[in-house]
Amino acid sequence: MGGEALNAYRALLRATRKSFAGDTVMLNSSAVEIRKHFEENRNVTSQSEIQGLLDSAREASNFISNMIVQAKLNSRGGYGIVLSPPLERPPSEVKPSKEHAGGTLEIPSEEILKTPAK
Repeated sequence: MGGEALNAYRALLRATRKSFAGDTVMLNSSAVEIRKHFEENRNVTSQSEIQGLLDSAREASNFISNMIVQAKLNSRGGYGIVLSPPLERPPSEVKPSKEHAGGTLEIPSEEILKTPAK
């Protein structure tokens, strides 16, 4: 089980490096948090409990990789999300930009959302 735990630990760190690329604060904070959780469970001996923890780690890795995105402030004061392939279905408002290799999903600001439609 030690090898599986190490693989799960590494998968979580890889997932955070992908999702938080360029964000040193989040990279460091997530690494500390991951390490803390693994250290807290270092002495677990029950096979069923270990399997449950490994399943949780795999689920967390998958969630971080596929469900967390970071938005970056753009020159217009809004936020854009960098999309990484493969996308099952691309969002409808993807605009390529020179700043990113992929596309940028434009998310309307709160000010725009508060403005009534004409």
